Amino acid sequence: MSAMIAPVDEAGIIAAVQAARAAREPLAIEGQGSKRGILRPVQAARSLSTRGLTGVTLYRPAELIISARAGTPLAEIEATLAEKGQHLIAESPYLNGVFGTSAPPSIGGVVAANLSGPRRITWGATRDHVMGLRFVNGAGEVIRSGGRVLKNVTGLDLCKLLSGSYGTLGVITEVTLKVLPAPEASATLLIETPDLASAVAALSAGLGSPFGVSGAAALPVKDHVIAAVRLEDFAASVTYRMEKLRGVLGSFGTQRVMEDAESRIFWRGVREVEPLQVMPDEAIWRVSVRPSAGPQIAAAASAIGGRVMLDWGGGLVWVAASPSIENHAAISGAARAQGGAAMLFRAPESLRLAVPVLPEEAAPLAKIGARVKEALDPGGLFNPGHIRAA
Repeated sequence: MSAMIAPVDEAGIIAAVQAARAAREPLAIEGQGSKRGILRPVQAARSLSTRGLTGVTLYRPAELIISARAGTPLAEIEATLAEKGQHLIAESPYLNGVFGTSAPPSIGGVVAANLSGPRRITWGATRDHVMGLRFVNGAGEVIRSGGRVLKNVTGLDLCKLLSGSYGTLGVITEVTLKVLPAPEASATLLIETPDLASAVAALSAGLGSPFGVSGAAALPVKDHVIAAVRLEDFAASVTYRMEKLRGVLGSFGTQRVMEDAESRIFWRGVREVEPLQVMPDEAIWRVSVRPSAGPQIAAAASAIGGRVMLDWGGGLVWVAASPSIENHAAISGAARAQGGAAMLFRAPESLRLAVPVLPEEAAPLAKIGARVKEALDPGGLFNPGHIRAA
């Protein structure tokens, strides 16, 4: 493991970046280190961590805004919001079980990876709720994008650019997020369907209904598939809408309703990919396709002895299978054939070095990406080779 630098303030981050720039030494950028196993391994002698930058710096419940330093644990943010009956909109996952780590995910890391949970299907991704960012660029300069108000339209929106950049464009030091009141109640309709195609059809019907579905997953179980559809809101509203939703989806199969406590536990499991029951020696692919193509990805996974779990109405397919170049090619090829994209989400380091962990970009997009990288990190200091081979 590389030597760790963990400043306790933004000035320390600036100094570390400027020193690395002067020495022309690349840095591995991370938060709490909970997801070191994602994407390609970074080849750098030193790691620069934001774990020392912690604490909520601004919270205005009436304005639905919270700001925190990048290293603040996600659980701390959630606890602060819960005291005022609010929550993070995108239901960001922890994924400690997926990566086999105990380190708490940081809010900066969640934004840098643009990680979103089941609620993303109706409420948008994490990046859609980032109101502002502070980050240090490759020249050691502090850049602020966005603001701390919802009606902010000034300047170039770098928030969405940094969200999902995996630390390759800058070191995020503070984030500002929009939040919402947490739902009073949750309920989930489980439908036993004969196959994935039927399950996805049920999910699509639920999402297309006027009843405000906030979660839609399909879980293969032995000889059938469970379609799960969630409602969240005030208790009386959830009860009324669930009755109506059961009528709309009655033709798809046998039904059972999970009430509040059971429903919340179930969706925490979906968020953390627990129903897939990933084994320690398996690789995990995260495939994004149109929902109707989910069964085709599942068929490709089955052909290589893999297993699947579908979220986002069938548009997100988690695949677990033996880690090999051949299996990666099979899943990636199936995703391309359906007009989607496959990400090698977790795998041994040897496989992550041997194959593209993300699909190749079209030439025009790659050219734009290179120009953005040159503007924000001209020396190539941050996470070299993390997304693509240098």
